Amino acid sequence: MTGEPTRGERDNDPGNLRRDATPWLGLVPLADCVEQVFCTFDTPVHGIRALCKVLLSYQRLDGCRTLAQVIDRYAPKTENDTDAYLADVVARAGVGAGEVLDLARPAELTNIVRAIIFHENGRCIYDAAVVSKAVSLALAD
Repeated sequence: MTGEPTRGERDNDPGNLRRDATPWLGLVPLADCVEQVFCTFDTPVHGIRALCKVLLSYQRLDGCRTLAQVIDRYAPKTENDTDAYLADVVARAGVGAGEVLDLARPAELTNIVRAIIFHENGRCIYDAAVVSKAVSLALAD
């Protein structure tokens, strides 16, 4: 790894998930965190798993069927340049913006998660085994 770690990397939260009441697996207690707005996880696997679970919930509970719908929900225009975010994820994941997703497919979830991590951090420092383990954990429960 070159350069300083990003906030997401330092906090094992490469999806830059905001802290809420969700009792994530591996979430570090707030009292033990420097970061108060975003989550801090004990391992990258738990942080990536949480990202996967968020994306899965968008599809399963919120009815987001396309990559455009998922990214619009994940990176709303009130906080992001959603169009640029979507274009970057489309290019990195090799999935069309309007393509219907099946995030229950490990390969598809992996591609999108890696693309989001890259967009959020400017790189993806996690090897295939780490991402695969996180995806497997997210899909198992």
